[in-house]
Amino acid sequence: MNIGIIGLGLIGGSIAKAIKQVHVQNSYIIGYDLNSSDLKAAYDEGMIDSIAKDLRSGFSNCSVVFLCIPVKNIVGVLDQILPYLPNDCIITDVGSTKYELVKTMNEHVEQYDKRVYYVGGHPMTGSERFGYSASSAHLFENAYYMLTPQADTPDFIIFILQKLIERMGGIPLVLSASYHDFVTANISHLPHIVASSLVHLVRNNDGDNAYLHALAAGGFKDLTRIASSNPDIWTSICLSNKEQIQKVYGSYIQILEHFMDILDRSSEKELYSFFDTARIYRNTFTEGVSSELSKRYALHVDAKDEPGIIAKITTLLSENHINIKNLSVISDREFDVGVIKILLASKSDLISATEILSQNRFTIYY
Repeated sequence: MNIGIIGLGLIGGSIAKAIKQVHVQNSYIIGYDLNSSDLKAAYDEGMIDSIAKDLRSGFSNCSVVFLCIPVKNIVGVLDQILPYLPNDCIITDVGSTKYELVKTMNEHVEQYDKRVYYVGGHPMTGSERFGYSASSAHLFENAYYMLTPQADTPDFIIFILQKLIERMGGIPLVLSASYHDFVTANISHLPHIVASSLVHLVRNNDGDNAYLHALAAGGFKDLTRIASSNPDIWTSICLSNKEQIQKVYGSYIQILEHFMDILDRSSEKELYSFFDTARIYRNTFTEGVSSELSKRYALHVDAKDEPGIIAKITTLLSENHINIKNLSVISDREFDVGVIKILLASKSDLISATEILSQNRFTIYY
């Protein structure tokens, strides 16, 4: 399969690496990026097989083309490549907003007398870091990858993309474009705005002694991590999803006003309920408890900060033929002790791992 990737930053570079290093064999990747250093690095590492000299003829033999560029640039790039794409080519993007983009993109596709299909895409993963150097072959591992096809998009086109995403390690989820934008405004876009606003709060309230800056290096730094993301991308996202962000922002302000009303009245019972309700609901986010849709099974293991502790845990699981899909160390002090998060492949693995580790006197959280 010939695959085109336009834009080899965090997401585009990770797609190339996932295809080449992990899941998809017999693929030939053609890359293009205005950043010559990222382009050269991807080629030198063997993550792309050739470099497109331009946007016109460079992707004329591709079955799938990923547009991994800011939302504001996608339509312009589409117009440059469309006349040269073959019939049955699938065009997809990785933008964080969809409704207006899907509508505009399909209007442009319909202007050409050929069978070319556009399907909106959005991997729900990323990093505050950006550029090809931040990309990873495992970025999509067990992450939702949303697809927003039109009502008349052929099933086989959606199927091809779903299988490609699965082989990259992601979990494809098909949504309407309008609902996608509402979802991301709630769980991604407004949280990013809030994180950035909290950083502004500390910056504005800090004094000459810079105590706030120094103390913010702890939990506050973890809370506002996403504020370090690429500002160009987030400017584009906010402008392209303005209506949904405004709607969700209004709901958020109501919650803050409700909290301030409780605080003004010094209602201890209502304050407790405010925090406890959030705590209970937030704890249901844990993977593996009731998330059949995502097929994610995770547990958290107490781990003393001592040499060899991770090796001991992984050896216990591997000796019992339990495959670890991902492993990370929790660093935000949500737990009182050091905790290792282990992502497993199935519910049966989750149960077996819990039994094995418990028998070896490890404490397990979910």
